[in-house]
Amino acid sequence: MSRIMACFDRLKQQHRKALIPFITAGDPQADLTVDLMHALVRAGANIIELGVPFSDPMADGPVIQRASERALDNHVSLTTVLQMVTLFRQQDANTPVVLMGYVNPIEAMGYDTFAKAAQAAGVDGVLTVDLPPEEGAEFNQLLKAQGLDSIFLIAPTTTEPRIQTICQQAGGFIYYVSLKGVTGSQALDVDAVADKLTTVRAHTDLPIGVGFGIRDAASAAAVAQVADAVVVGSTLVSLSETVPPQQLAAALETLLGGMRQAMDMTK
Repeated sequence: MSRIMACFDRLKQQHRKALIPFITAGDPQADLTVDLMHALVRAGANIIELGVPFSDPMADGPVIQRASERALDNHVSLTTVLQMVTLFRQQDANTPVVLMGYVNPIEAMGYDTFAKAAQAAGVDGVLTVDLPPEEGAEFNQLLKAQGLDSIFLIAPTTTEPRIQTICQQAGGFIYYVSLKGVTGSQALDVDAVADKLTTVRAHTDLPIGVGFGIRDAASAAAVAQVADAVVVGSTLVSLSETVPPQQLAAALETLLGGMRQAMDMTK
């Protein structure tokens, strides 16, 4: 059983929901990323989504775009990100790590080379935003051969036939984008999310995580009532712009810990 599935099974037995924070590797400093990953775990993270910096992150709003720019200025590449996961694994053998990014850096490395390197580093899943299932069959097979999960996005506008196609190829969990728009968008309609998740669950037994628009403990708790996992990104990444680097780990722990507590109080 994969680390991701083991994590969700354990949480289900505990009647708890997964908390999945996102940070951009290399932001604000490359040498801080591994420490920040450990801080997220201390705060209650169950799975870590580690963003691979890219020059044109089209699904991301301005907060994560700026984080990618800072990371690229710090000379962080896909190879650097894999090295960070390797360092993280020296102290944490259990917390699943999902790489989230875009296809260009993976193509530059080579699909097969990347899949083997990701497995060796200790990566558990890969979410490639701009590689749809219709075009990603070869890559998905290479990931599967290395025991890695292919994680896909489903949006509010995704049709039911396409939901079925995505679910047939997905592994680990489904990432449901709660809003039309980019990361960091404002409004979140939990009732609308719940309705869409009913449709998705008709086509898969995989857990469903919900992200985009989750900004605080209240919204995290609300989403936890309808989803299997809560994905938090922009509100965490934005701390890099307001908190000094030496205080960032503590600030992340405080913010994420509040979400974890609120989620655990929601049954």
